[in-house]
Amino acid sequence: MLTKEKKQELIQKYGGDNKNTGKTEVQIAILTARINELTSHFEAHKKDNHSRIGLLKMVGKRRRLLDYLNKKDIERYRKIIDELNIRK
Repeated sequence: MLTKEKKQELIQKYGGDNKNTGKTEVQIAILTARINELTSHFEAHKKDNHSRIGLLKMVGKRRRLLDYLNKKDIERYRKIIDELNIRK
């Protein structure tokens, strides 16, 4: 589970301050952290299909945010892809 401290750390790193949670990079970073945690969850619980649906929704939302950022500012897009090690 994503702890409050870890989430605040991500917001601070990608948003600039603790209040800037709406920035696209912050949303992508938080979704990536949750996706990584759920991915490790599925190694132990292979038949948890209910959580798998939530994972697929998160991956889709992250993909849409990345596409938006790609259209808006290619440099910010490349930077966030490199920092979070997201393949494209």
